[in-house]
Amino acid sequence: MSLLNKKVTVIGAGIGGLTAALALQARGADVTVLEQAGSISEVGAGLQISPNGFCVLRALGLGKAFQARAVQGQAVELRDYRKSTLVARLDLGLLPADQPYFFIHRADLIDALADAVRDAGVKVRLLQQAETIDPGPSPKVHLANGAVVNSDLVVGADGLHSKLRPVLNGKVAPFFTRQVAWRATIPNDLNHPAVARVHMAPKRHMVSYPLRGGELINLVMVQERMDWADEGWVHTDDPDNLRAAFSDFGGDAAKMLAQVTDVGLWGLFRHPVAPRWVGENVAILGDAAHPTLPFMAQGAVMAMEDAWVLADALDKAETTAEGLVAYQSRRHARASKVIDTASGNAWKYHLSFPPSRFGAHLGLKMLSTLAPKKLLQQFDWIYRHDVTRSDSDMS
Repeated sequence: MSLLNKKVTVIGAGIGGLTAALALQARGADVTVLEQAGSISEVGAGLQISPNGFCVLRALGLGKAFQARAVQGQAVELRDYRKSTLVARLDLGLLPADQPYFFIHRADLIDALADAVRDAGVKVRLLQQAETIDPGPSPKVHLANGAVVNSDLVVGADGLHSKLRPVLNGKVAPFFTRQVAWRATIPNDLNHPAVARVHMAPKRHMVSYPLRGGELINLVMVQERMDWADEGWVHTDDPDNLRAAFSDFGGDAAKMLAQVTDVGLWGLFRHPVAPRWVGENVAILGDAAHPTLPFMAQGAVMAMEDAWVLADALDKAETTAEGLVAYQSRRHARASKVIDTASGNAWKYHLSFPPSRFGAHLGLKMLSTLAPKKLLQQFDWIYRHDVTRSDSDMS
């Protein structure tokens, strides 16, 4: 099916929405992005972009622009919380040369995508809040201001609170995972190397890595607890509450926590993967289809993979309906597997029973010392998957 001159409306100017707009416009579609905010911007802080995400950016012609804004990762280190002593190291230098791993500020990635969208001629309409979407032969987006947008295809890239997801699947309430997370950035006064460090503690962990040429350090701290925080990115907390929750952390971890002056807090909720991603001339992608917990650093990357496959599946199909079915078929199993892996990953960092904790850390230390390639190869199914190559478009 040719996408030439097909009118496509993308709801949401986040990472998934902008990537979809670029991929669809490159195949001849006439794309308009509707964004409810007054500018294309992003809250939050750092992202890890693994090789399977970078291959999408590279295929869209954004490789150099992205690399100019990112820090290339050298390793992932697992460390004990008490003195920041090294437990295990995953050497990212063992990845193939064409499969680099990066750290980037979320706002910097959005800026790179937004620049490319404008250069490609994609129309971006700000202050356009979608209220309801009607699938059909000519799907309609009803806006809060009373206007109606008609298209040949509507793509819902509108995140956790998607307006299109419940149209396709009904409403399903998420459940609280009994985990909360804080997010902050601090100056890199400690000369933090180009490494993602995971400080592991009983029922808690802390992740740190550099951003913006090494000028900043991104921090994410996760704690298991019974009370919950509202889901979202925009809630703030007192840094002293964070420091109290991690008061027994030592070494560089304690030094980084001491520097936090502004911090966001959100509850971590588990959402089921949507059974239906597509309807009559409509589709959802990214968090609208499959929100993920932040324990495999794959949320943004999965949205970019979705966006590429959606455009590719439509371009290769004889009809829109066939293309949409192919899109979900190519993505559902892989996204589900990544999300299940992320959901089950936190306990590995949060071991609290001393014998179990000692045994697990000893095993990790031996494996990283004696078989470093084997330790990294467990992630091959994620990192070496390239949706831009036809022979890799599978789970």
